[in-house]
Parts: sequence; C-alpha cells; structure tokens
Amino acid sequence: MTHADLRLPSLDGLRAFEAVARLGSFERAAEELHVTASAVSKRVATLEELLQTQLLMRQGKGLQLTPQGREYLEQVRTALGVLAAVPLHRRVASAPQRLRVCAPPTFARQILVPHLEAYTRAHPQVELELVLSIPYLEARWSEADLEVRHGDPGAAGSSALMHDRLVPVASPTLLDRLPALREPTDLRHAPLLRTPLDPWTPWFRAAGLDWPEPQQGPKFVDLGLLLEAAVSGQGVALARPSLAHHWLTSGTLVPLFSLTVPAAHAYYLVPPAPQGAAAGFAAWLQGACAEVERRAAEWLSGRA
Repeated sequence: MTHADLRLPSLDGLRAFEAVARLGSFERAAEELHVTASAVSKRVATLEELLQTQLLMRQGKGLQLTPQGREYLEQVRTALGVLAAVPLHRRVASAPQRLRVCAPPTFARQILVPHLEAYTRAHPQVELELVLSIPYLEARWSEADLEVRHGDPGAAGSSALMHDRLVPVASPTLLDRLPALREPTDLRHAPLLRTPLDPWTPWFRAAGLDWPEPQQGPKFVDLGLLLEAAVSGQGVALARPSLAHHWLTSGTLVPLFSLTVPAAHAYYLVPPAPQGAAAGFAAWLQGACAEVERRAAEWLSGRA
C-alpha cells in the first residue's frame, strides 16, 4: 500500500468518536474533551466522510454504533492505547516544590497560621512544612529552607519583619481583683508577668519609674505562654499588639495605659536573600507582616 492509498484520520477525530461511543452523546463527550458539542459532532462527521462509512446513528434521543462503528471502535481503542503508552506522549507532572519554614511558636500561631491559607491558595505547587523553633534556647532547624528568628536583625544582615511596640495588658478578671490601675505607679499593686524576650525595664524608664526588673513569679521564655498567663488572670503582661490582636479586639485582654515602647528585639528572616520557592514565601511573608504591623498601629493609635 502506497502513501496515497492511506486515509489517515485526525487524532482529534478519533478521540471524539471514541468519547461519543463510550459516553453516548455529543454533549457528554464535549464536556470530557473541553470543546463544544457542535465541535465534537463536526469531528465525527469529518471522520465518517473520510472513511465513507457511517459510524453512529441516532436512536431516539441517543446515539448508537452501527455494525461498522462497533468494529472500528475496537480498532480505534487499540490505536489510542498504543499512542497513550508512548512515554513521550505523557504529560510530566511537575514535581511539588518542598519548602520547610522554621519559626518561633507564637509567631507561627499568631502571624503565620492565620494568614497561611492565602499563601497555599496562591502557591498550590509548594509543599510547605512548618516547624517550630525555641528562640530563647537558640534551638535551630539546620535543614530549614527559611527561618524566622527573634533577635537583632542587623547583626544577622537582615531586616525586621515588623517593628513591634509594647503595651501593658491584663485580663478583666484580674483587674476586678486589683485596686484601680490609673497611673503607671499603680502597677506596684499588680503581679507583673516576666519574660527575658521583652523585659519591663525599658517601659519602666519611659514611664519615669526607676524600678528594677521584676524578680518574682514564673519566667516565660515564650511570648505565647506569657499572653496565655495574662489571659488566665495571672498577672499584667507587656504585650505586642501584633501577637495579642485577637485577645485585645475581643476584650479578653485590656490595655492599661497609652504609653508604649519599641520592642528591643524583632522577628526577621534568615537567610535574608533566599532562592526558589523560599524567595516567593519570603516576599509573601513580608507583605503579610506589613499588614499585621499596619493593623497593630491602627489599634494603638485608636487607644492613644
């Protein structure tokens, strides 16, 4: 047989015929092939015209194969199966980009997780793993692609994700048990919660108090635990509105004074110039933190 004797149909025509024969209608075949029903009908008609053979016939509201169509369908399925088995014809699924991000517990819970859905929706190809560090104990995840740390960004060659400020807060249940706290000096009547991450001394000095750092009570090495202790009425905490936002807006924690001081340490990213999926995550995180900082600043200005 010479090349001139061959009547080779288009692959689109064969796929349309096979889908119609299997599904029973042009409309259902069109949905599977992501084209219109008229396009499917035209492809089958073109195939029949090329073969000079009727493959399908209408029966009531449906379609039925002719005897020639049934025979041809088996041959077409065999041919399509052979083509589908060719490795080069298969679309290579893009491998997921794995990204491990390490962050301090409170930052992860109060900043990362509430905003994470926006990132995962925009980057479905990234397989994100979020692990926790212990900032005060300097525990590090050496295998992390990107790490949020708490400390001095400049010393690490990075920049702060947020510029936090500190304000004394307490729960309404604690305030009900204490004398009225109208002035900073009234804090002498209150138990003060302490953490080495955000010491009280800078706020004391800004308030004109020469008090030493509190020496009594448990010492919290996690800012989230500090806030939880304040929520449960154990004492007054020096809090960052960026981390305590939902407690402050719900009234579970109440700010005591309008005086605030900048936090001595900040959250920052290492490495400061990541590559690949880490670069995209870093850019997203910087935007999310900017929004959190803006929201905290608005809340503080409304309390001034």
